[in-house]
Amino acid sequence: MEAVLWYTLAGTRGGPNRIRILQALDNRPRNPNQLADHLDLNYDTIRHHLDVLADNDVIESSGDDYGAVYLPSETARANWDTVETIITQLDS
Repeated sequence: MEAVLWYTLAGTRGGPNRIRILQALDNRPRNPNQLADHLDLNYDTIRHHLDVLADNDVIESSGDDYGAVYLPSETARANWDTVETIITQLDS
């Protein structure tokens, strides 16, 4: 999982937005519209990053497609120290 987190959060151009999304979801579960409003990002951008994070088991959804809310996966929570290390290293 550590390599997946480094790849999805730091290894690609979208990493900084994925970190912002993951931090917002750690604060509380949200649907794509709420994330777009909260992070001031385009809805399609949010959807793209949610798909990448979900495909890599970093987040999971609850509910149907339209009203689904997202939250960090249990796997991501079990490796949260790696997430924090990535955030710290990218901020410095």
